Amino acid sequence: MASAVRKEDEYEDLLSLWSDLELGLGIVLGSPHNTQEFQLRVQQYDQWMQTLLERDTDLGLYLLFQLATNSPVGYSASHALVCAVLCHLIATELKLPQSERNSLVHAALTMNIGMTALQDQLADQTEKPSPEQQEGIRSHAIRGALMLTQLGVVDQLWLDTVTLHHDEGSEKQALESLPPARRLARILRTVDRYAAMISPRKSREGRSATDSARSITTTADNASDPVGHALLRIVGFCPPGTFVRLGNGHVAVVIRRSNEPNLPLVAIVISEAGALVNPPQLHQITATGPAIRSAMAASAVQENLNHYLILRMAVNA
Repeated sequence: MASAVRKEDEYEDLLSLWSDLELGLGIVLGSPHNTQEFQLRVQQYDQWMQTLLERDTDLGLYLLFQLATNSPVGYSASHALVCAVLCHLIATELKLPQSERNSLVHAALTMNIGMTALQDQLADQTEKPSPEQQEGIRSHAIRGALMLTQLGVVDQLWLDTVTLHHDEGSEKQALESLPPARRLARILRTVDRYAAMISPRKSREGRSATDSARSITTTADNASDPVGHALLRIVGFCPPGTFVRLGNGHVAVVIRRSNEPNLPLVAIVISEAGALVNPPQLHQITATGPAIRSAMAASAVQENLNHYLILRMAVNA
């Protein structure tokens, strides 16, 4: 882990920067028509995000997913930021041109601008969406692109990616054969599904690592999905900052990725008996030791954890 967590004040500063980024994005998405120079503001948040990731990607992912599970600004903003980070990383992995990378990340930040309030409401309810809510979900992509146009966005690839991000018409085509807008929309759609799957909802628990991997690495006709495989190469089965249950019953938080998507460095925080492990125990997942049995929703972990201590322990691991 990088030196950014060697001192507690440095950790607190970095956490505050991620929190401020999420808060600012939440204000823009919640009141877009009150935002001056909307397109420039989104570009500035993108640059801010990149600067934070350059400091330490694993630490950035850890703080990001911890924030996403305890977001004071609502699910919509935290989900948008998670998707933007993952799109940035996958654009690098797939070696997309810089212009496509920019349009993809800006689309990720704003893809649900047509249903910001509704998305926050849906994340907080246990019942199925009402007919009115279903209509809001169905129409939000086109409505969002129209809103972005009204807000002064002139990047057509950004607008088209938002419009198409729920269109599954190109799922069976080779990714490299698709025109740019459909290629980016397919990447965003995969990232959107994955981020929603690992984020907490009142209506469901976290899915198992096996199911999560299968969900994003195969298409509807069971063909291999290059976007899903790229995403797994980048973040693994469970990204830093997310909780997992191990095969021996222990609960751990993922700290650092490794070259193998299912073998991260974790910190065991709860014992098999459900007791808090203090101090946490570092554990490198290996092919022969206790493996990750399932992903967990952060809401299932009620204890207040000292995340600085967890990350500080991993500095020299």
